[in-house]
Amino acid sequence: MEWPVILHFAGFTFALKFVNSGYNILIVMPQFPNILLHAVPAFILLIIIEVVYAYHIQKDLYNVKDTATSIALGLGNLITGIFTKGMILLFFSWLYTYRFFTIPYTAWWAWVLLFFADDFSYYWFHRFSHTIRWFWASHVVHHSSEHYNLAAALRQTWTGNLTGSFIFWSWMPLVGFHPAMILLMQSISLLYQFWIHTQTLEKMPRWFEYIFNTPSHHRVHHGSDILYLDKNHAGTLIIWDRMFGTFQEEVFTPTFGLTKNVNTYNPVKVAFFEWIKIFKDIRKSPRIAHILGYLFGPPGWSHDGSSVTTQQLREKLKQQQQTK
Repeated sequence: MEWPVILHFAGFTFALKFVNSGYNILIVMPQFPNILLHAVPAFILLIIIEVVYAYHIQKDLYNVKDTATSIALGLGNLITGIFTKGMILLFFSWLYTYRFFTIPYTAWWAWVLLFFADDFSYYWFHRFSHTIRWFWASHVVHHSSEHYNLAAALRQTWTGNLTGSFIFWSWMPLVGFHPAMILLMQSISLLYQFWIHTQTLEKMPRWFEYIFNTPSHHRVHHGSDILYLDKNHAGTLIIWDRMFGTFQEEVFTPTFGLTKNVNTYNPVKVAFFEWIKIFKDIRKSPRIAHILGYLFGPPGWSHDGSSVTTQQLREKLKQQQQTK
C-alpha cells in the first residue's frame, strides 16, 4: 500500500511516497504562501471604506449584527481550513501518485492551464452546490445574509471541506497538476471573488461583463427572486454560465438572502442550520428513497410537498401567469 506524506522544511514542500519499508521522493517544490491569510488586512480596509461610503450614500447597505456574523463565519472558515486543507492536500497528493502526466509548475503555460481548469471545476462545484442538497447545506451559509456587501464575501462555510467539496477538483492531480498548485489557484479564485460582493459598482465595461464575473453578475447569483435563483455560478469567468445555460443578466435590483431566511445572527446557528433541517426532514419518513431525496435531491425537495424546489417555484409562477 502506498501513502504520500507531505513535509514542510526550510520553505520547501517535500512529498514522500512510502512503499512498504522504503520511500520515494515524488517532487520538491517551493511552499506557496497562504495568500488569503495575507489578504485579510486588505479585506478589512476595503470593508471600512465601503462602510464609510454606505454611511454617507447608502445607509441600508450594512447592518452591524449581520456584518459581525459574516466576519465570525469568515474567521471560523479560516480556522477550520487550517485542519481540513491539510487533509485535502494529503488526499490530492495520494491521487497525484497515480497521475497520467506531470505538469511542471515552473512552466508559464502550466499556470494558464491551471487557471482554466480550476475555474471550470469551480463552476461545476458551485452549480451542484445549488442543485444537490448535501452540498447546498454548506454553501447556503454564503447566501444567508440579506445584505450584499464586501463583508458578506467573508460569510463562508465551516463544513464544506469536511463534506466533500474538494471532489470537484480531484481530477486535477490525476492529470498532473501538483496539489500545492491547485490549492494556490483556489485561493486566487476566492481572492478575485471578494470584490464582486458589492453594490457600489453598477456595471463594468461591456467586454469585461461578457467575459468575467462582475458585481452585477454576482448580485444576480445572490438574489432570491425566482428569475435569479440558481443563476451565474461563475468564479472568475462568466463564460461558463453563458456556455452551459445558467447565465442571467441583472434586470432589476435583487432581493438578497434566501427564499426562507434564517432570521438569526448567531454564527453557529447559521453554520449548521441547513444540516439540522436535513436531519429533521429525514425523520419525517423512514423510506430509503425519501432519505436519499432529502440528502441528495435538489434543495426544497420533499416527499410530501411541504417544501418546493426552484424548478417547482418556476413552474408555479408560470402557471399563475398563464391563468391571468
